[in-house]
Amino acid sequence: MITLSLAEIAEIVGGRMHDIPDASAEVTGPVVRDSREAGPGSLFVAFVGERVDGHDFAAQVVEAGAAAVLGSRPVGVPAIVVEDVQAALGALARHVVRRLGTTLVALTGSAGKTSTKDLIAQVLRRKAPTVFTPGSMNNEVGLPLTALTATDETKFLVLEMGARGIGHIRYLCELTPPRIGLVLNVGSAHIGEFGGREQIAQAKGELVEALPPAEEGGTAILNADDPLVRAMASRTMAKVILFGESGEADVRAENVRLTDTGQPSFSLHTPSGASDVTMRLYGEHHVSNALAAAAVAHELGMSADEIATALSEAGSLSRWRMEVTERPDGVTVVNDAYNANPESMKAALRALVAIGEASRAKGGRTWAVLGKMAELGDEALAEHDAVGRLAVRLNVSKLVAVGGREARWLQLGAYNEGSWGEESVHVSDAQAAVDLLRSELRPGDVVLVKASRSVGLESVATALLETGAEGEVAAR
Repeated sequence: MITLSLAEIAEIVGGRMHDIPDASAEVTGPVVRDSREAGPGSLFVAFVGERVDGHDFAAQVVEAGAAAVLGSRPVGVPAIVVEDVQAALGALARHVVRRLGTTLVALTGSAGKTSTKDLIAQVLRRKAPTVFTPGSMNNEVGLPLTALTATDETKFLVLEMGARGIGHIRYLCELTPPRIGLVLNVGSAHIGEFGGREQIAQAKGELVEALPPAEEGGTAILNADDPLVRAMASRTMAKVILFGESGEADVRAENVRLTDTGQPSFSLHTPSGASDVTMRLYGEHHVSNALAAAAVAHELGMSADEIATALSEAGSLSRWRMEVTERPDGVTVVNDAYNANPESMKAALRALVAIGEASRAKGGRTWAVLGKMAELGDEALAEHDAVGRLAVRLNVSKLVAVGGREARWLQLGAYNEGSWGEESVHVSDAQAAVDLLRSELRPGDVVLVKASRSVGLESVATALLETGAEGEVAAR
């Protein structure tokens, strides 16, 4: 964070100083909410959670070198006390962002936010110092904490914005006002909470409504291939740039194909030129993500060749998202267990088939180890059924549905589509899946592991990699 005195911070957040012997003392380190991350010059934000009260760690963080605590009550060590800690954190982030004047890029969507954010960051940091959201810290706490890591050297600030209801993105935009807003898609993620895709579109479109007008540099980057996103052009006064595979897109892909190992390759076309891209990531769904990143980079002055080179060299920065690892015995594990919704589940299945294509000729099989997709409301049964059916239509060799009712729906969908033998099976939990796979996998097999975060199927991928770790594991 930029250097601020405790007196300045207290004024910014409307707080009272307690037990501070020198109000001119400065915060020179990061703003943190985890006491283990506190260090010299840091500011510790004390939240009261269901199980842990951050105020209980006040003495510990100051002993570690923290300049002060930002909390809701005095703690016997230097502290700035406010009524609402979350609101104070947001106010501090808003002040710092406005003072820095950095170019702020915000993005949202039902699927692919984190992967696209990682791509944007890897492309832009070739041009200038870039700060971006780590992992999926995209809510009312994670977003301001990320913004507060920006410094005077930061040129670009890339922030992922999530929403679970109307007004959430509007609030995030008030904390960190974007100049460029990117909307990826409107899908089924959280549809049970929103009540329908139109409501999701309403919430996601709050991002483009928050942009400054075109004459002030505001730019909305919208998915030309998603009608609900494309329609958001009418909700903004900003300049509109379309990306996608549509011929009407300003930034588009042509000649899209997958390599023998399932990595997308295409010709990138921008208003200033074209260049070829072959990605290191897996699955055709990354083409749309790459085009979104390319549209942002082009708007910020990068050439087609620069963008294509950066996209071709970009990797995955966030864990458990299409992590492809080959064991020494030739079994490949695809860990995509961070989260799941109908769109991402279907994309992952197609990627599995593409990755396993080369192995099929040698007798290798494709395994889809799938669990519950959460927060689908009334559409849950139909969506799980559809994923199970798709696995059969794509000719996935083995489907292992893990868990309770929703997993049974997955397996039943596969059964009703024609998977009547041993091609699909339902198991009770992750350990049962591990036991089955350990007994059945053979060299050349490719295993996809995917479910909503609450299911915790990353443990299956971890166990499979530990099983094959007698020698060095080669990660692609």
